Amino acid sequence: MPLSHDHIRTTVETYLARHPHERDQLGALLDALERPTDIASRSTFTGHVTCGAIVLDRLGRVLHVLHLASGKVLAPGGHAEPSDESLAGTALRELHEETGIPQQAVTPWPGYETMPFDIDIHDIHANPSNDEPGHQHFDLRFLFRLQTTTKVEVMLQEEEVGGIEWRPVDRAASPSLREKLLNLPLQGEPETANASALIYNDRGEYLLHLRDYFPGQIWEPGMWSLLGGGREPQDTTLEHTVRRELHEEASLHIADLTPFGTEEATDEAGATVPIAIYAGRWNGDPRDLHLTEGVMLAWFAPDDLHRLRISDTTRDLVRRHAASRAAGDAPRTGLASHEEDRPSAPRGTVLNVIGVHLYLERPDGTVLLGLRHPDSAFAPSTWHVLAGHCEQENAIACLIREAWEEAGLRIERQDVELVHVVHHIDRVGDRPRMGLFFRARAWSGEPELREPDKCTEWRFWGPTALPDEIVAYTRMAIEKIQNGELYSETGWPA
Repeated sequence: MPLSHDHIRTTVETYLARHPHERDQLGALLDALERPTDIASRSTFTGHVTCGAIVLDRLGRVLHVLHLASGKVLAPGGHAEPSDESLAGTALRELHEETGIPQQAVTPWPGYETMPFDIDIHDIHANPSNDEPGHQHFDLRFLFRLQTTTKVEVMLQEEEVGGIEWRPVDRAASPSLREKLLNLPLQGEPETANASALIYNDRGEYLLHLRDYFPGQIWEPGMWSLLGGGREPQDTTLEHTVRRELHEEASLHIADLTPFGTEEATDEAGATVPIAIYAGRWNGDPRDLHLTEGVMLAWFAPDDLHRLRISDTTRDLVRRHAASRAAGDAPRTGLASHEEDRPSAPRGTVLNVIGVHLYLERPDGTVLLGLRHPDSAFAPSTWHVLAGHCEQENAIACLIREAWEEAGLRIERQDVELVHVVHHIDRVGDRPRMGLFFRARAWSGEPELREPDKCTEWRFWGPTALPDEIVAYTRMAIEKIQNGELYSETGWPA
């Protein structure tokens, strides 16, 4: 699926946590992240993301290529593609396409597994031949090092690249990059980091894995830990590592994993092991997963971790992530608010989940529905409108994001109107939900299966001939919209 705003924003904020003095100079990028436009698309001419690969060889030299279009000597890199799973993955793909260097021949630099080494904003001149106006590139540069001692065979992308050059770091083409490289310790071999998944649900709980008790055979035997493991040769990025481990250990797929940071753990020999942490949301039942390693998986609230046999590193990591989610309601000023600074909610207040729903109606009156995956935790093998939960964003921004991520549809804010609200619960005692149904008066693109793990088919249905297997409140909402009614409720006791 295309790179999400959330993935890009989290990556940028992780970078700024290490380089807070650069916040002002990256203001244009931060402003772009607040707009609903697709910042990963090269056709977004208010500014879009590009990714570069900063590759160091064993002698500490940095790789440059001659870009024929600009005539400049730069680091390998380019635009994101819809198939890219991460920003670092974009950089690695561009490295291979432009130079032929295989992704497996490089490894992330320790400490930079999940964050850029440098971010630069530069202007791009208008290109009338391609009907492209002048715009800005937000260039996220990721640091790698060659793993092999033998000469790497180079196969240049001849239509774009005129040659390569290995330069001493003090001659790196970019001033900001040169400054950071000169301050980077180049001696010694970088260690291969592990990767782990910090999985949380909408109840604020975290998924933990109880390891087998095999002292001397596995790390932290009999302790609760995160799912994850070590990078293997076929893993092109550490995100690929954690996704592979989730699949191998628990047959688990998380649609959107975002970098949270790098932790340092200590193994039985006392050596420091860097672990890249990726966070992702999942609301399933761990009892339904096929566990191939360890004893069990279970959800735990951060306040219950003191009852578990768990490492201090893992306990602190979970609590820090929980605190960052709680602070996510604060304005984005770079400073997290404290719980004690917030007014407390009145006694008895229950937070409602906000969901957005796309009511997409063609001129012939038919309405778009998607068939949910048989393994879906909610309404498996059932038809439903395109929908999603609000993250740290407003409802219309969420709708625009979900429409692109799930179906490849581009919708503009001015073409959206609220047509129905349904207040519902599934069962008495469940968390209440407020479903907002928005009509798109105009859109571009045809529905695509961008997330086949969630939706297996898109189809337009007549509103009076809806399928039998359809989410109940969706059927009711469509009927109400047809009648011009703005509000309904369901599931509540009489």
